[in-house]
Amino acid sequence: MRVAVLGATGTTGRLLVDELLRRGHTVVALTRAPQPDGPEAVSWVAGDARDAGALAALVRGADAVVSALGPRRSDRTVHREVAPLLVTAMEEAGVRRFVGISGAGIDVPGDRKSRRDRVVSALVQRLGGQTVRDKALEWQTWADSRLDWTLVRPPRLVDGPPTGQVEHSAHHSPRRTSIPRADLAAFLADLVDRPDYVQQAPLVAGR
Repeated sequence: MRVAVLGATGTTGRLLVDELLRRGHTVVALTRAPQPDGPEAVSWVAGDARDAGALAALVRGADAVVSALGPRRSDRTVHREVAPLLVTAMEEAGVRRFVGISGAGIDVPGDRKSRRDRVVSALVQRLGGQTVRDKALEWQTWADSRLDWTLVRPPRLVDGPPTGQVEHSAHHSPRRTSIPRADLAAFLADLVDRPDYVQQAPLVAGR
C-alpha cells in the first residue's frame, strides 16, 4: 500500500515509518525540514500540516493516511486545525482510510472506562486546558466525516523495545496505564493493514 504519514519525524512517527517500511508499504511523508532526517526509502513532501496544498500533494494517490502528530506546548490548536483540512484533502483525493493518535483522556460516546480511568480523564480534562480541548475537537471533526477513520487513544507513552503485547478495546479501559511507543507504532500499522475500529476511537495500552 501507499501510506501518507504526518508527524513522521517525531519520536513515535519515526518508529511508525520504520514499521510501515518493514511491512513493505510505500511511505510518503510530510516535512517542514529542508533535509529531513529519515529513511532514504521515504518520499518527502515539503510543507506544513496546516497547508492545504501540501496536504493535497501528500494524500494524492495514497491508499491510507496515518498521523503521528503529537501535542506541542507552543501549539495547542494544531489538531483541530489540521483535521478539517485533512478531511477535505482526503475526500477530494478519494482516500478513505485514516488512522491517527488521540489520547486516553478524551471521552467518546459509549465509553465504559474503569473508575480509575474516569478519575484520570476528569483530571486531564480539567487541567489539560487547550491541549485536551484540541484533541476533543479533532475527534469531533472525524466523527462528523464519512471517512473510514480510527483515532487511537493511548495512555502514557514510554520508550523501549517492542513487546508485541497490546490490549485494546473500543470503549473498555485496558489494565495498564502505559504503552511502549514501538508497540503503539505497530498497532497503528496493524490498523493500516486491516480495517479494524472503523469510525471508532479504541483505548490501547501495553499488556
